[in-house]
Amino acid sequence: MKSVAVIGAGITGLTAAFYLRRAGVPVTVFEAGARPGGVIQSLRRDGFLAEFGPNTILETSPKIAQLVRDAGLADRRLASDPAAEARYVVRYRRPIAMPASPAGFLTTKLFTFGAKLAVLREPFIPPRRDGVEESIGQFVLRRFNREFLDQAIDALVAGVYAGDPNQLSLPHAFPRLKAIEDQYGSLIKGQILGARARRKSGEVAKDRAAKLSFDEGLQVLPDTLAAALGEALKLNTPVTGLARVAQGWRVLTAGGGAEFGAVIWCGTAYQLAELPIDGLPAAGADRSQDSRPLRALAEISYPPVASVVLGFRREDVAHPCQGFGMLIPKIEGFKILGTIFSSALFPNRAPAGHLTLTSYLGGARYPDLARLTPEQLTAATLEDLRVLLGVRGRPVFSQITTYPRAIPQYNLGYGKYRQLLTEVETAAGGLYFAGHYRDGVSLGDSIVSGVNIAERVGKS
Repeated sequence: MKSVAVIGAGITGLTAAFYLRRAGVPVTVFEAGARPGGVIQSLRRDGFLAEFGPNTILETSPKIAQLVRDAGLADRRLASDPAAEARYVVRYRRPIAMPASPAGFLTTKLFTFGAKLAVLREPFIPPRRDGVEESIGQFVLRRFNREFLDQAIDALVAGVYAGDPNQLSLPHAFPRLKAIEDQYGSLIKGQILGARARRKSGEVAKDRAAKLSFDEGLQVLPDTLAAALGEALKLNTPVTGLARVAQGWRVLTAGGGAEFGAVIWCGTAYQLAELPIDGLPAAGADRSQDSRPLRALAEISYPPVASVVLGFRREDVAHPCQGFGMLIPKIEGFKILGTIFSSALFPNRAPAGHLTLTSYLGGARYPDLARLTPEQLTAATLEDLRVLLGVRGRPVFSQITTYPRAIPQYNLGYGKYRQLLTEVETAAGGLYFAGHYRDGVSLGDSIVSGVNIAERVGKS
């Protein structure tokens, strides 16, 4: 059986390697950094638990629950508190709960009568059939109205991509919405008529998916997968290039190189753009003489994002903070993109009588904010939280983490990058690409990407 090299020990690479190893495939994982898990990192200090990156896994696919079971983590898995289902969107400079039912939508103060009327009118708006690629902003303006874009979708996009709705591609960043309109002609019709198909597939929409974590945070998952790999995981081992050989690929590192039957790239798009790949046949346009055939991927935007985790005494926060968190539209004029009520989601995230709030700044909206010092980031976050949640005094806990290149933006024209990856993959033979730059940016998407690529490689 041919051996496989997995490059990158983020959650996609670890998942792929875990399942390949379970299938009896010899696998080696190369990780440039000193620890596995990528952006997943949990810190327990002074009774608080801080998540540096994502806070939850949305269980959008049965493959996610299966990974948890296969990794032996069923007894350490935590479901989110049922009392923490409320999601807030800021309007009129205060968080307002999103409606959870049609009746709630009709009575909510989050939207004016005009926005509500636009939603009721949506089933009668004809679908677009001319093949023109729209941004999510253009799509929402066409099917709803400006208020719905500015007050709801802009906030949602900030929470998922830290992105700009007028730049993000509808078919690539929100393919489910595009598919629903194509099939049913209307989002509301699709929600009603497509319920049976969704139940049959086992797939769940992100806004309805169960939220899960582990007793000591999300890092439990990559740590467990890494432990299962043992010496097959090579930390502090950056890959400097790939070279085609008779029976597959030679993976080059500072210490030399090794040959494998197949290679899976699970790093970032911008790292892949700079990777020398020798011996690759021409694919699409003639790239046979190009040692970096994927250099166009360097064009993909990865805006910076800062994670600001602050702990407070319960009495120093006026808002109850019972719910998932709040999203903030740009039009409201705050610096924060959104805040997760972390200690309301799962137990033991804060000491008794305290709470934990995780806020995000920067993104495509305000990239320069993510480059501030930790002290400046804390001050900017507190300024907004004092207005929005009635925070008083100083935090008793803080953990600031900045990601200079955080989330790939699936902007208009993103299809050309996916096409390029497919062309090179087809021409190369034995070279595969998986991860958040190709298969979706959420943590759940990355896990499913790892499962799927392991299945593909195992069958090849």
